[in-house]
Formats: sequence, C-alpha cells, structure tokens
Amino acid sequence: MSNPSTTVRRLTALSHGAGCACKLSLDELQGILAGVTWPAHDDLLVGLASGDDAAVWRQPDGRVMVATTDFFTPLVDDPRDWGRIAATNAVSDVYAMGATPRLALNLVGWPRDLDFDLLREVLDGAVEVAADAGYVIAGGHSIDSVEPLFGQVVIGDADEVDVLTNASAVPGQAIVLTKPIGTGVVTTALKRSEPLHEGPRKGAAADGALAVAYRAAVDEMTRLNRDAARIAREQQATAATDVTGFGLLGHLHRLTSASGLAATLHAQQVPMLPHVGELLDAGFVPGGSQRNAEQAGRFLVGELPSERTRLLLADAQTSGGLLFTVDVDRAELAVAALTALGHDAAVVGGTHEGTPGQLRVVEG
Repeated sequence: MSNPSTTVRRLTALSHGAGCACKLSLDELQGILAGVTWPAHDDLLVGLASGDDAAVWRQPDGRVMVATTDFFTPLVDDPRDWGRIAATNAVSDVYAMGATPRLALNLVGWPRDLDFDLLREVLDGAVEVAADAGYVIAGGHSIDSVEPLFGQVVIGDADEVDVLTNASAVPGQAIVLTKPIGTGVVTTALKRSEPLHEGPRKGAAADGALAVAYRAAVDEMTRLNRDAARIAREQQATAATDVTGFGLLGHLHRLTSASGLAATLHAQQVPMLPHVGELLDAGFVPGGSQRNAEQAGRFLVGELPSERTRLLLADAQTSGGLLFTVDVDRAELAVAALTALGHDAAVVGGTHEGTPGQLRVVEG
C-alpha cells in the first residue's frame, strides 16, 4: 500500500547534502571521538584507534568477524540507483578489510509524506547488490525522519591472517587507486541542475557533460570492490582503505598516519570521472569537499597544489575505490589485472619515511 502522497518529488531536492559528503568533517569527528572513553577488549583487533574502515573481532575458531555501517541522504533521483549505491558503499568497508560479506541489516529514515513505493525501489536496489555480492539482508530498522536516509550494517568474516588494515603500509611501496574520483562534484551538479530527462540545462551541463559524467559516476558507485580486494590480496598488499567522504587526500592521510609514514601523490596519475574538471570549473563543489580541502592544508607539505587540484583530490567520494599499498614490482600487475576487469585503476603515488600523515602532491 502506498502512503497518501502522490506528488512526484526529486529525491535530491529532499537532501541537504549528497551521499558521503554529508559526513562530519575529519576534524569534527576526531574532536568528538577524543572526548569519549572507549572500552578495550583483547578480542577487538581493530577498533577506533586507527580510524579504520570496520571493526574486527577475533572469534574462538581463529577467524575474525568484520562489522561496519554506513548510510546517507539521496545523491541521485532514481530510488533504485540510490539503494544500489548505498549498499555498494556499505559493503565496501568489508572488502577494504580483506573480508567476505555475509549478512546485512538495513537502516532507513523516511518522511511519512514521501511515497512508500519509492522506498520499496530503494530496498529492491539494495537487494540486487546483496545478491551479486553474496550476502543476505536479514532485516533492519526504520524511523520517520525529516530527510530520507538509507544504508546498511554489514557483517563479514575472514581468516585473521588475511585481514587488511590501514596501519600496515611500509616505506617504498606504490599506492594504487582502483576507481576514478569525482563523484562528489558530479552528484552536486545533479542536485543543483534541472532533472536530466527535462531537456536543456544551463552552463556546463548544457552540452551533455553532466549526463555523461552522471552515468559514469553511477556505474562506478555501483561497482563492487570485491575484485579490487581480491587482486590486492593476490598481489600481497600490506594496507588498504576505501575512498569515501574524506576524499582521496583525507583517506590517504589517515592510512599514512596509522602506518607511521608519509607519502607522495602524483595528481596527474589520479583517474577522474569524465567532465569532472568542467563541472568543478562551473562551480559544482560539495561543501564536504571544500571542508576536506581546507583541512588538507594541515598535512600537505612542499609546494602546495593549485586550489583546483586540491578540490579535486579532496572531493568527497561516495562508494569510491580501494586505496592500497603494495610493493612496486607488484603494483603494475595489480593495475593490469584491474584494467582487464574494466576498472579505471592506476598507481597514484608512493610511501616513504617522514612525519606520519604528511602528504606531498606533485602536479606536473
């Protein structure tokens, strides 16, 4: 049964932000967490200390349980695509830890005056992703909320020796990124523009740039990181994380901080979604990306990149790729294997000794 409202409304118009750009900033989050005393336990192998992607709990049989949760407001207008993106994003944290997803619970916030049939489409999209990834959605929780929200709690498992964390990179390794960046810019352009099906639009979107960028962004945001995680393990990656709301710079900063290293990032080697530069130049910059770029000033060293480059590298991603460290001679093998599967992957930099968390960006 549908609820009484029959008004067709753009989902993105009901959201104050877009996807993972809704996250609290890294500085805000760290300040909040620092004020809470968190319990420790001998079986909690990965908790809050390193800011990793998921919690890891040792089980009596020598395997580990990996648990994560993620949810956000609409970043696209198609409800099924939103469900697919949200589920792909949530399960990504399990893949980033080197684990296999097994079980999920849905998290739903829904305004009572918004058609419930749209929510059914969101849930159908999530079921599609879960079936592809091989995990089961077994229930969840819903509330009446001002803005629509959707995400999942995802539980996975792994052998303890196979767990990848963000704290195990070593000096002299290559840094591999498995998806292009720019989803924050694209979804912000979508939110601020006319619906894609309603004809000509103004500015950068008028020549079809937004339509092309949007389709590519949805394709990437619904691409599971399952193969990327498998190839990372096959090539003996030592550390990994996924790139989401803190942007490429923020997540690389967290990985190098946890590993006690510094890194150099080569901006021209970072894969980008099509037309992202045009959309950025047209003024489509998420608030979360701006906050990320400002905070990156604390850990960038050397000659600072241009504001445009910094905004792109700090763009708040939703369901981004894996970022992993691997020996140099294995990095190109990893990229070749990913490329053969259709991933736009690249070696984007390298780790080295230095002040933990400091990043140098080379533009040329």
